[in-house]
Amino acid sequence: MSLIVQKYGGTSVGSVERINAVAARVHAWQAQGHRVVVVVSAMSGETDRLIGLAKAIQVQPEPRELDVLLSTGEQVTIALLSMALANLGCPARSYTGGQVRILTDSAHNKARIRDIDGARIMADLDAGRAVVVAGFQGVDENGNITTLGRGGSDTSAVAIAAALKADECQIYTDVDGVYTTDPRIEPKARKLERITFEEMLEMASLGSKVLQIRSVEFAGKYKVPLRVLSSFGEGQGTLISFEEEVVEEAKIAGIAFNRDEAKLTILGVPDQPGVAYKILGPISDANIEVDMIIQNVAADSATTDFTFTVNRTDYPRAMEILKQSAADLSARQVLGDDAMVKISLVGVGMRSHAGIASKMFETLAKEGINIRMISTSEIKISVVVDAKYLELGVRALHEAFGLSEAA
Repeated sequence: MSLIVQKYGGTSVGSVERINAVAARVHAWQAQGHRVVVVVSAMSGETDRLIGLAKAIQVQPEPRELDVLLSTGEQVTIALLSMALANLGCPARSYTGGQVRILTDSAHNKARIRDIDGARIMADLDAGRAVVVAGFQGVDENGNITTLGRGGSDTSAVAIAAALKADECQIYTDVDGVYTTDPRIEPKARKLERITFEEMLEMASLGSKVLQIRSVEFAGKYKVPLRVLSSFGEGQGTLISFEEEVVEEAKIAGIAFNRDEAKLTILGVPDQPGVAYKILGPISDANIEVDMIIQNVAADSATTDFTFTVNRTDYPRAMEILKQSAADLSARQVLGDDAMVKISLVGVGMRSHAGIASKMFETLAKEGINIRMISTSEIKISVVVDAKYLELGVRALHEAFGLSEAA
């Protein structure tokens, strides 16, 4: 008998019919002898509807009251799913985050989980019930309702699985697993049977939307086996595992990309200690996140050129700040381009295989794609290229590294 935590997102519980389908799936797992805890999101579109209501009252809703409002979305789902399970003869009990006692900090709208009391859940499981828990929410030490931010139900599920020492945490979504890249860009993309936590964390941080990054971090930290499956079909999905369980790592697990890159360059800055801070400090103070950074000392050794990337939505503000910094530093020129994308190769096999970077650069060169910036880590190589080359670059690399679906 295994203890399984299953998470179903908004599209999976988006209608009465889909809730009944989830109930049938949960009942089937329980009928096989498994103990099942189900974590659910609000029905698709419900959170946006509630935010719209709040903003119709207050342009900037009070954070505490917004959490009280948003938490009702999941409360609807847990009750309906518990009713659907009862109709199938499967005893079930629903709990809000506060009833379980999912303790969080007090950062409303973006709270982080501190502790979970699993006693009530375990008591129900021992009594033969399925347990249905509202994702995305908890309470702080003063009893105030808190929410975990967008995608927080994934984090709720993983945290509950960790607290209960579950055998597996299953994330049911509208895709049937993790692919070597986005099948909408490369139709030959292949579903992975297994991927490591490190690789999945990189894929999530680089733009893969399959899993919320905080949930992957949590699962890796607490060693919770994680599996991505489809709510709308059968199959084994993709298991996110520990590296030591992978017998023979592939060189490359997948290709991630981010469409929303913008590049800024400040030329002719005095080459002196603290110049990087003087450039990036005002950017950081404006709450703009910087991604890739390159600094080159000019031939005269007296000045330096500094290039960095930000999210495309932050580009106008970042450019405005950088121009002011250029004036303060007597820099020669400021350049920018907001039509950039980032393409990244990810794979733990890079640790033991040489030549990955050179093959990547050669492949892009053959397609006439000019690389604007390069960044590497132990298991990742990222390049920034012109936005018009995104699909061509992804497809060429996918083919060059043998990631396509086997014939």
